Amino acid sequence: MPLMTSHQRAILLMIIAPTLWSIAGVFTRHLDSAQGFEVTFWRSLFSGIFVAGALLYQQGLRGMTRTVRSLGGLGVLSGLMWSVMFVCFMVALTRTTVANTLIVMSVSPLLTAFLAWLILKERIAPRTWLAIAAAFVGISWMFVNSMSEVGGKHLVGMMIASAVPVAAAVNLIAIKRAGHGVDLIPAVLLGSVFSAGLMLAVASPFQTSLHDLAILATLGFFQLGLPCMLMVKAMKHLSAPEVSLLALLEVLLGPLWAWLGAGEVPAQETLIGGAVVVAALVFNELAPARRPRSATLQ
Repeated sequence: MPLMTSHQRAILLMIIAPTLWSIAGVFTRHLDSAQGFEVTFWRSLFSGIFVAGALLYQQGLRGMTRTVRSLGGLGVLSGLMWSVMFVCFMVALTRTTVANTLIVMSVSPLLTAFLAWLILKERIAPRTWLAIAAAFVGISWMFVNSMSEVGGKHLVGMMIASAVPVAAAVNLIAIKRAGHGVDLIPAVLLGSVFSAGLMLAVASPFQTSLHDLAILATLGFFQLGLPCMLMVKAMKHLSAPEVSLLALLEVLLGPLWAWLGAGEVPAQETLIGGAVVVAALVFNELAPARRPRSATLQ
């Protein structure tokens, strides 16, 4: 008997992935000179290098080329959505606060659940809807005292940030729709290439120091490329709303790393809201109600 079921291993992967995503803020605080567009370019480039290297190691050049060519329309759509997320997240941070960006991103589970019901005809368990609502309340409470006024520059930033949860929801549905027969890890490579290519036109003149390149390489490899690959693997055994809910750990852990690595002490609202989010995630996974059949990939 295996120590962990496929579903449990997938949950573990979806805990590791947002944990790695959440280090972006604290690492970028230590950059010397690299700015928004340039950060996005280098992070995406290094992500592409990491994913390409992993695919080459696993499949060889011919195998990787064949896999990329076999992606099909859903694979290209997934790559485009990855690119939108990579770009809009960083651009939004240059136009508004981290709190504003994260609170906009927190609607992703709701959008994902709606699209899963509408397109995939998945039955969403009542406990999942409850967990989504509780998590949204918890995140809202986390940032209730740090939300900036919605106006001017901040409104533009929040509008840009709104593309992230939409792209995330569409991406999750595309991955689920593709099913077991299509390997969508190369779509992460496409997303990295699309993002780096788009940013190349607006990132110059480059001002990145070797110190910054080391940080951005770390982000590209371990904060972007690796966790995105882990999420695609986890999707084989989790429902789209489930993945989207677990991804909220990024929002929860980001302030924690900023506290530990940059000296930003979290407010009491952050601690209370974070506890609500954790409780919602645990409840959704451990509730005794029978898991709906649609929670596994068809």
